Amino acid sequence: MSKVRGQYPPEFKRQAVAMMTDQGLSVAEVARRLGVSESRLHEWKKAVRENGPAAFPGSGHQTPLEEENRRLRAEVKRLEMERDLLKKATAFFAAQGK
Repeated sequence: MSKVRGQYPPEFKRQAVAMMTDQGLSVAEVARRLGVSESRLHEWKKAVRENGPAAFPGSGHQTPLEEENRRLRAEVKRLEMERDLLKKATAFFAAQGK
């Protein structure tokens, strides 16, 4: 039976990393206390080291690159819908002319 992957709020992740860095607890100890895998804690620690306070943006707080990517995908979808509508209109009017 597969295990459902837990989603943790950004503050929980920051506190877990703080337990390792500020309190000096080992990764194994924090993993036991919080019920989180050691590999997950290593990922969080690496994210904090690389991105600092912006490590866990959460939903709705995207990085500028993610926000631009989301905006561009939405625009592509809109343009594809417009193109498809124009194709149908062209086919309709071409059939009317015959």
